[in-house]
Amino acid sequence: MSTSVLVINCGSSSIKYALVSDRRENRIYGLAENLGTAEARIKGITVGGEPLELSIPHADHEKALETLLARLANYKPQAIGHRVVHGGTLTKAELLTPEIIERIVAATPLAPLHNPAHLVGIDATMRLFPELPQVAVFDTAFHQTMPEHAYRYALPKFFYTEHNVRRYGFHGTSHAYVSDRASELAGQFRQGGWLSAHLGNGSSTCAIWNGESIDTSMGLTPLEGIVMGTRSGDVDPSIHSFIANNLGWDIDKIDKMLNKESGLLGLSDNLSNDMRTLIEASENGNEDARLAIEVFSYRLAKSLAGLSCGLPKIDGLIFTGGIGENSAYIREKTMTYLPHFGFKLDKDQNNTLQRGTEGRIDVGQGPQIWVIPTDEEGRIAKETEQVVQQAKKLDVVIG
Repeated sequence: MSTSVLVINCGSSSIKYALVSDRRENRIYGLAENLGTAEARIKGITVGGEPLELSIPHADHEKALETLLARLANYKPQAIGHRVVHGGTLTKAELLTPEIIERIVAATPLAPLHNPAHLVGIDATMRLFPELPQVAVFDTAFHQTMPEHAYRYALPKFFYTEHNVRRYGFHGTSHAYVSDRASELAGQFRQGGWLSAHLGNGSSTCAIWNGESIDTSMGLTPLEGIVMGTRSGDVDPSIHSFIANNLGWDIDKIDKMLNKESGLLGLSDNLSNDMRTLIEASENGNEDARLAIEVFSYRLAKSLAGLSCGLPKIDGLIFTGGIGENSAYIREKTMTYLPHFGFKLDKDQNNTLQRGTEGRIDVGQGPQIWVIPTDEEGRIAKETEQVVQQAKKLDVVIG
């Protein structure tokens, strides 16, 4: 890419950043974490692969961004790309204008944990870099190609028509990147049917046909779908009323439990939401950890099998995200639940693939199985550059 793009991803208590240019190995990146606490710090990699660690006690998002942007100003980014979790029904990356910012604000009830933090980041960078074009890249946009029968809930129609209650899907930049990359490596760029599993603390699956999302596991919010680090994924909707009636919990307490105290953490009886910890505990005989891993793998396989209904044929399966890229154990366990589609895992290839590298792990027969490290920052930068160039062609006022 010809443009140097600063990618910003503001979370509830952290900010991921990356300065993306032509060469991935030259990338400056890092994380401002523990914001709002005495332990707030910036940790990352700077020029020449040198490590960076900077203490910023009690810094909030704004102060952390100011510190980061001051350090990065010397490298003269030509545009800023913001990861935004929820764009409502926006179908593509958009130049940040007052109208688009209003659309992000309007989508906040759909992502109350994420969009407010993104808006803080947008406000700070627009004040600090008023001359730079800024673009919002939405997690939800890739999934706007889903057909109506995949995104509508079986609820009274007015919830959809008047309140936008529908399935949106998330992790779009990741599913888009890895499916493009896998299909390219397979010699059929954006062709055929692919299943993608993005597995991290947040996890989702996606069915992709000819480069477009056909269906995905997450829904109105990132709580729907497969088991995650602290999120339950799919549960009986009547759990809310059962808990309220029998335990007296209010809706906020139930929502917090489902989002922050469930998933791997809940299944393991609060041992951990980290798969590495659970695998080690399971090997040492911890039954809760063993069950958490089994439920995770089974529900993942079940989701992938269900999504396959949206594909005329399956050309391959992609594992990505922290767990998908690094855990040969979870990949193998998941594949044992998927004997029906002709997948043939090469156990040696799976076990010897270097952590964090891309590679094919099937025996060369049947649908392909790939491990593709995701590059959401690279994808966001690429989409940002495309939007900025398009705006210049149309002579839109930017900055």
